[in-house]
Amino acid sequence: MPTKQSSRTRPLTLLSLGHACVDVYQGAVAALVPFFVAERAYTYAAASGIVLAAFLLSSVVQPLFGALTDRWALPWLLPVSTLLAGTGVALAGVGGSYALTLAAVAVSGVGVAAYHPEAARVARQASRGSHTAMAWFSLGGNLGFAAAPLMVSAAVATGGLRASPLLVVPALAGAALCVAALRSLRVPHAAAAAAAATAAEADGGTGRAAVRDDWRSFLKLSGAVVCRSIVFVGLSAFISLYARQRTGGGEVAGTAALFVLYLGGAVGTLAGGRLATRWGRLPVVRWSYALTVLAVAGVVLVPGPLLYLCVALTSAGLYVPFSLHITLGQDYLPRHMGTASGVTLGLTVSMGGLATPLIGALADAASLRVALAPLIALPALGWLLLRILPEPGAPGAAGGSDPPALQRATLRRP
Repeated sequence: MPTKQSSRTRPLTLLSLGHACVDVYQGAVAALVPFFVAERAYTYAAASGIVLAAFLLSSVVQPLFGALTDRWALPWLLPVSTLLAGTGVALAGVGGSYALTLAAVAVSGVGVAAYHPEAARVARQASRGSHTAMAWFSLGGNLGFAAAPLMVSAAVATGGLRASPLLVVPALAGAALCVAALRSLRVPHAAAAAAAATAAEADGGTGRAAVRDDWRSFLKLSGAVVCRSIVFVGLSAFISLYARQRTGGGEVAGTAALFVLYLGGAVGTLAGGRLATRWGRLPVVRWSYALTVLAVAGVVLVPGPLLYLCVALTSAGLYVPFSLHITLGQDYLPRHMGTASGVTLGLTVSMGGLATPLIGALADAASLRVALAPLIALPALGWLLLRILPEPGAPGAAGGSDPPALQRATLRRP
């Protein structure tokens, strides 16, 4: 007989594993870049255009999916979007046409966009308002990122880009995990109950003051996440090539640097949830951005094997606030948690892909080191935006002094 504790943790565990399978395809696009450069002789700008294609449609449609999940529970999006994300990447290496490659990775980006707003909303309901539980959900995605270079290398290094259809396997596993999680959680009933509770409180149906959205704070938070995203996506696209130059190593040296960048997020994400429980979300997020300024400077300036240490510190600094961005955004917009999830987990992250072609063009004109140098300033700008943010629900914040509506709703069981 399953215990009461296992019945509570099972849905979140399955969701976390499914998240890992989906985010393999966010990491896979960047991991494929060196193979496109080597096998098809793409320039830096052309290769970064592939990264842009993966993120462009995602950044456009993600808020739409977030708005849809504000109105209706759409649990079926989880397995369907997982399969779409995997199919796009699997087809990316099949044709030699640059246009078809762009189209394939764009399809994958749409799948990723459709997945995240609904998944974040469902995971927050399953986590029952726990920062640590949401950190575990985010950890799943980070592990998927970390596994992507290894999976791509295993599939493509021996068979070439035409072996990319093998990369559909994680999508098949992820879709099955999503279905199992939804059955375990009974999402339609839970989502309906949470939505009804939130709507009743927002309309004053319970006799309490209406909960308001703090759009000003949310926009500042989103600006900081955009800064974080540009740094992360820019490094994801080029750290493999850059590590080869700075360390004098070959393909293994580049793959190792990308793996460290992704894997360091596992430690950072879990640490973020635990640190926030003890010290509060905003102090932890601010210190993380401050650390990232120094770490990115090390990546750009430090040569040799010490580069890997700087990459690891950068990864930790970028990932400690990752799950905290999600819960902060949801609590700033308690009446639009789907939109908040779509923006903090999707749109702002996707915006990093829009800046990647600029980095690639600058690298073609000068060097990769010169192109990556501006990334040092972005975490500092993010810190300035975060420095003046209030804690959601605190006296003086736009939402008033009531606890966030989302947290009250998720604490209720159907």
